[in-house]
Amino acid sequence: MADFVQKTVNKTAVRDLVVPIATVTSFNNLIESVIEDNPFGCVGYTTKAGETIAAVVRNREHYTAKVNFLNGEGKRVGNVSLQSPTIAAFEANAAEVLDNAPLATAMGASDALRNAPGETYYCQLKCHDPSGDDYYVTFTRTTVRLSSYQDEAIRTKVETWADGVASLD
Repeated sequence: MADFVQKTVNKTAVRDLVVPIATVTSFNNLIESVIEDNPFGCVGYTTKAGETIAAVVRNREHYTAKVNFLNGEGKRVGNVSLQSPTIAAFEANAAEVLDNAPLATAMGASDALRNAPGETYYCQLKCHDPSGDDYYVTFTRTTVRLSSYQDEAIRTKVETWADGVASLD
């Protein structure tokens, strides 16, 4: 199994995944399971302004779709990258480009195809530890990064959880 390896003095640890997370659906299911199941034992809190904050929240996210344009011989003649703020926008934007005949014509292409292996997913979760510290767990297709943690027990909790998730080997 891959271990989280501390990378800097400010307590950032990264786990490189052996196999990239295959689909945006699998990626989203992983993120939702962390938010819903709260495997790190985080706690919600109320800000001084009276706002209630959940134990684990999506802090930042973006998804990049890739579309290749191919000519009649199957040679790539162009490509488009579309960074979107949500998965819904990611899917809608990719579909729009795939169905855009004038764009394909302008590229000199006879076909447009998704380049799924080239697509990227990014979601940073903000977690509130019972000690009061906030830390971040950031997921991409190829890594899980734990950052801004103070207590080694936090890294142990995240690593123990990740060891039990097959897609995070």
